[in-house]
Amino acid sequence: MSRDGLRSQWRERAPLIAPSMLKCDFSNLKHEVKLLEAGGAELLHLDVMDGHFVPNLSYGPVVIERLREVTELPFDAHLMISDPAKYLDEYVSAGCNAITFHIEAVPEPVPLLTRIREADCLAGLAINPGTPVEAILNVVGDLDLILIMSVEPGFGGQAFQPSALEKVRQLKQEVEDDVLISIDGGIGPKTITDCANAGCDLYVVGSAIFEAADYQAAISEMESLAAAPAS
Repeated sequence: MSRDGLRSQWRERAPLIAPSMLKCDFSNLKHEVKLLEAGGAELLHLDVMDGHFVPNLSYGPVVIERLREVTELPFDAHLMISDPAKYLDEYVSAGCNAITFHIEAVPEPVPLLTRIREADCLAGLAINPGTPVEAILNVVGDLDLILIMSVEPGFGGQAFQPSALEKVRQLKQEVEDDVLISIDGGIGPKTITDCANAGCDLYVVGSAIFEAADYQAAISEMESLAAAPAS
């Protein structure tokens, strides 16, 4: 699917739950993907860590390329790496459909955002909990997706930081309606409603799916909570 087509589809189908593959069972990756597909997942969130930008290692384009062989679900790649420009082509070739990198790693992001869009991928920019929204306001016109980190990047299973909600509310006032706002970190049944009320469109969910006995029930519950009217 083209970049424009995917952006329109995600906008129309929001709220979207994006299972974070960092928390899956890597010893049985194909089975995990099939369970997620059967459970109604519409995309997969891929957490790429280099051990430098964040103090942890995960996986890279070789694993993603093999994952692409077993599913047609869109891949939402989150590059928590120091030099995303150097490796961009590898992630495009591996089959990623949306590629997000960090403003903290690339303070002048427009050239890389342009490259991502020219590769027909959604271009995203992420900001860490300690980074103000103002750091990206001058480039929102170049973005398809903004990822608000509600935990420090690098490790799964952290507690949600409520300060992320004010960033979401601020961005809703600053960006066009077709720019998707995503949130990542500590998202589950107890936090997703507040995120929805703040204005999120896409929810990266790890433990709340992969620690559940029934992936379909977990995804359905969070979709319903995110779609509920503001209280």
